[in-house]
Amino acid sequence: MFKKIAIFGVGLIGGSFALALKQAGMVQQVVGAGRSLASLERALELGIIDAIAVSAADAVADADLVLIAAPVAQTGLILASIQPYLQPGTIVTDAGSTKGDVEAAARLALGIKIGQFVPGHPIAGRESNGPDAAIASLYVGKKVVLAPLPENVEADILRVAAAWQQCGANIHRLSSAQHDLVFASVSHLPHLLAYALVDDIANKPYAEVLFQYAASGFRDFTRIAGSSPEMWRDISLANQDALLQELDAYQAKLTQVRGLLAARDGAGLEAIYQNARQARHRWISAIEAAEKQNKEGGD
Repeated sequence: MFKKIAIFGVGLIGGSFALALKQAGMVQQVVGAGRSLASLERALELGIIDAIAVSAADAVADADLVLIAAPVAQTGLILASIQPYLQPGTIVTDAGSTKGDVEAAARLALGIKIGQFVPGHPIAGRESNGPDAAIASLYVGKKVVLAPLPENVEADILRVAAAWQQCGANIHRLSSAQHDLVFASVSHLPHLLAYALVDDIANKPYAEVLFQYAASGFRDFTRIAGSSPEMWRDISLANQDALLQELDAYQAKLTQVRGLLAARDGAGLEAIYQNARQARHRWISAIEAAEKQNKEGGD
């Protein structure tokens, strides 16, 4: 049971965290903080939070846990604002989609209190944003990656893990460097590509005709382009090096595919399509097997 949790950013991610812990009966009070008073008031109206913090000091006073669920570029500023008021025993974690920049910002902002910060990243989301998008079931069966620091004590890591587990999540651990390399490939690059594709079509002179005939395949492929532009701007810049590497590799693959198409090499195209199809099938099968295990138990 957490007596008090403070959440900076009460939109989809932070709001869903609060709702899930409330539903599980694991928190007595949730206090919200953030840039938008309208969002905070809406979160209060929806029962996501119990009070609005009037200052950083007010937010973290007597808090057991602080979650930073704001865009990653704000993490350092938020940590610096709470550092003077951070009491011993209060654990701070985040929900940012990059970890190397967050760790660096935390070290600069927190100084000797760095051991109280346990970096995290819930692998869940929806294309909608804000308090109205928050749902208690968002993290059920989803992964949460923790990237503990050498200064963290195991009890604090397990405390953060327990909070996410009460939301229904499965806990994984990676280093900050491992995390950023992995998610540049399977998350950050796909978002960049989806945004780029929709922007390209939207800027064509006959865009309205194209969108008129776009169907479910286009909708599914571009769903993530409906996510927060501010958030994904920050993520892209924060993980610039790894994302550029993945983008270069993808461009090389596109060049290969273009060459096959230009040469009318049907066998070569089919080989790539077949390999992709099989890899995706294995991936989906692994997900389904994991979901079945989580529901039924066992090894």
